[in-house]
Amino acid sequence: MKRSKRKITEIIIHCSATAEGKDFTVQDIDRWHRERGFKCIGYHYVIGIKGNIEKGRPEGEQGAHCTGRNATSVGICYIGGLKNGKASDTRTKEQREALLELVHDIVTRYGIPTKRIYTHNLFAAKDCPCFSADSFRKEYEERYR
Repeated sequence: MKRSKRKITEIIIHCSATAEGKDFTVQDIDRWHRERGFKCIGYHYVIGIKGNIEKGRPEGEQGAHCTGRNATSVGICYIGGLKNGKASDTRTKEQREALLELVHDIVTRYGIPTKRIYTHNLFAAKDCPCFSADSFRKEYEERYR
């Protein structure tokens, strides 16, 4: 992928807060966000339960996914996050792989240090994405460092 002209210094990971095993698309999230008054989907990427990566808002445009951090971040959302109605890391094996690969691509293109890979729950009183930034960074470093 091409590098955006926008200054990108961090990645923020989210979940869709939807039931485990129920797949949704970029179009679904775009519709949900428009219904909430957004101009379009707030995330730059969405990862489906089969590990498919869909482009959302263009990387060159500021996202609408994390108050106070949208100007310099890329927002990634994986589908899922709820198991039996409760917050849970429901990522499939395919989603885990796709997320690691996508994050690595973005880190490489923008020179983002691992410590600037965040989860939404660091900035909002939410469970999203149902795992910690530290646990994801560990997964990432085991693979790429």
